[in-house]
Amino acid sequence: MNKSLKNLILNSDKFGQLLAIRPLSVSAKQNTTISYTIDKSYDLHRLEQGPSLEVSCNKEEALDFYRKMQYIRRLETTSGNLYKDKQIRGFCHLYSGQEAVCVGMKAALDQNDSVITAYRAHGWTYIMGVSLLGVLAELTGRRTGCAKGKGGSMHMYTKNFYGGNGIVGAQIPLGAGIALKHKYMNEPNVCVALYGDGAANQGQVFEAYNMAKLWNLPVIFVCENNGYAMGTSVNRGSASADFYTRGDFVPGMRVDGMDVLGVREATRFARDFALTNGPILLEMVTYRYSGHSMSDPGTSYRNREEVQEVRQKRDPITTFSKRITEAGLVTPEELKEIDNGVRAEMQEVERRALTDPELDVQELYNDVYYQPEPGFKVRGCDNFTYEVSK
Repeated sequence: MNKSLKNLILNSDKFGQLLAIRPLSVSAKQNTTISYTIDKSYDLHRLEQGPSLEVSCNKEEALDFYRKMQYIRRLETTSGNLYKDKQIRGFCHLYSGQEAVCVGMKAALDQNDSVITAYRAHGWTYIMGVSLLGVLAELTGRRTGCAKGKGGSMHMYTKNFYGGNGIVGAQIPLGAGIALKHKYMNEPNVCVALYGDGAANQGQVFEAYNMAKLWNLPVIFVCENNGYAMGTSVNRGSASADFYTRGDFVPGMRVDGMDVLGVREATRFARDFALTNGPILLEMVTYRYSGHSMSDPGTSYRNREEVQEVRQKRDPITTFSKRITEAGLVTPEELKEIDNGVRAEMQEVERRALTDPELDVQELYNDVYYQPEPGFKVRGCDNFTYEVSK
């Protein structure tokens, strides 16, 4: 990682100044609300003004955000352990460290807004409505998985959530297409299309920017900049690491992706902007604790001390919990109760993900075509094997 980006991520004061989220004050109003004022406007591109400088949440929201981030963190920890035990096979990309992005963004979206993301999709799948079991059982190839165990880590779907996509950057033009559908049908909704800092250099991403702006589509492009494209730091792979400016003619904004309230406020602004003016690009500066995938130990291109320093200074869960407890909004006991509940539920989810039935072999022939005619057959592994498809 280049020195400037490392300082951006690790130095909390400089990080807050650059990303406009360093709190000037934190207050508890009758122990029901926490609020703090943003000291400096966000880094903006082609925008005259950014989101509100005041961010806040009540106790119910704070507990909800904390619980969801803990669920995702525990889900990913369990997934990593099961992969090491060879209970999960194939590709597996963990979201640990980036939880505030999906939790904060979803809190600002309408239930009919659409989301499409890359292959680091477990957290987004859960936050879009798939149960913890639906995610973990998909990873272990069970019937109770959200795609019946057929999709695995990179191909999970639910209503208004279009995956989970394995081809680097390919989801961005798809996201523009989903936004086109919203506009064509006169729907008051946006599509959030997410990608990583590595995919930001894909040609199809720039083509999608162009088409989205030509047609002023209601799309929020989101670069989840976790500092590394696989094992390549941003300064080694990108001539410009200011990803929020990469849309050129598409307005953009840099956001602290480790602050759940900052993310929510920025997304509110972006959603309103996209519905009125067309595409906008958000760069969420975040960090992944694990390697690129489970085959990557994540230590050949960065040292363990860097990871530990981010955990200590910028972790989205611990910093949020510290903020809401010090403000008197919640008590440590309440958070401990959530921690215990999350742990107990994940134990049961893990048990079922390992014991629920797998698919019958016949299921290999199903879900190949959309609503096939009765009796329609699909070819097997040779010219002599055909089975009816459903």
